[in-house]
Amino acid sequence: MKLKKRWRDIKFSFLLSLTKLIYYFLFLYTKTIRFQIEGLDNVLECMKERGPVILLSWHQRIFCGFFFPRRQNLTVPIMISQSRDGELIARIVQYAGFLPVRGSSSQEGMKALREMVRAVRKYRIATHVVDGPTGPPRIVKPGGISLAQLTESFLCPMFVICEKYWVFNSWDRFMIPKPFSKVLVHFDEYMEKVPKELDNTEFECIRKKMEERLIQKYEAMKDYPFS
Repeated sequence: MKLKKRWRDIKFSFLLSLTKLIYYFLFLYTKTIRFQIEGLDNVLECMKERGPVILLSWHQRIFCGFFFPRRQNLTVPIMISQSRDGELIARIVQYAGFLPVRGSSSQEGMKALREMVRAVRKYRIATHVVDGPTGPPRIVKPGGISLAQLTESFLCPMFVICEKYWVFNSWDRFMIPKPFSKVLVHFDEYMEKVPKELDNTEFECIRKKMEERLIQKYEAMKDYPFS
């Protein structure tokens, strides 16, 4: 058992030493994909004129957001699990312009939330994976709503539609677009401002509204006519 654990530790240390190489491979991979961006100007205008924006995404679709911060010259805070896998992901995404904040709802969640609040106030944007890190899939957890409430931010659902893709046999059916295919990244025209003072009913109403928006609009856009 000890030998097995030691072997796992060696493999993990080896992967950590390759994080920059993995980043460059993923960056070059996304260069083969033809992205269509919709609604980004509204997000940037909101950040500048109205208030911070929290982008909401399903865990299944986050791969296609990998390119986003660096190409837009943005620093985008994101909360990442304190698990071993989270350590590897955090090291990779920081090269792409994300600011990883380590924590989750079950591990030092309040400390991570405070760090996220400071980061949102500084950078006026964040990404929140609403059903991560372990599901259940397509259920919006309260963390993103709490972050928006504490920072009086706008919630903006983000939709990723892939023309051709692979699907992994994971809890969320993780999706990766195929090389040289097209991907639509759509920032919703609907953005919900979250006030600082909310009772439990109002909080749940916003959470449910975001969940329904993500589910219903993905259903409506599933046959998107790529040009």
